[in-house]
Order: sequence, then C-alpha cells, then structure tokens
Amino acid sequence: MTSLPGDSDSTGSGQRSEAAGRRIVCARCGTPADGPRPTWTCSVENGARHYFCDRCARVHLRAIEGRLDSARW
Repeated sequence: MTSLPGDSDSTGSGQRSEAAGRRIVCARCGTPADGPRPTWTCSVENGARHYFCDRCARVHLRAIEGRLDSARW
C-alpha cells in the first residue's frame, strides 16, 4: 500500500534525524535500545511514534495488525 505525501506513514529526513538523536524505549515494557532496531515495531498513534520491542510486538501482533491503539491492548 502506498501512502500519500503528508500521511502519518510517510517518513521524512527530519523524522529520521529526530529518532537518531534520542534513545528508543519500548512503549509497553520499557526495554531500551541504543538506536533503531530492525526487528522492533513502530506504530504512529495520534501523530506520535511508539516503538515496541520484539517480545511485546509478538505478544500483541493481532492488535497491531488490527491497527488498535496501544491503549486498547
């Protein structure tokens, strides 16, 4: 699926540099990561990015695929 310019799924260079300068933490369990992890899941909810570690993403896979806000799971 292709996102239109300006959609919440589009990633611009400003967003990448913002994430590169801060430590990423799992939004569910608080596990820290030194940088973007290719196996972690990123979700955009209400315009804010939320990162989920491998373990939390696996446990809540159906809710993530159903695009439920993380507050509901």
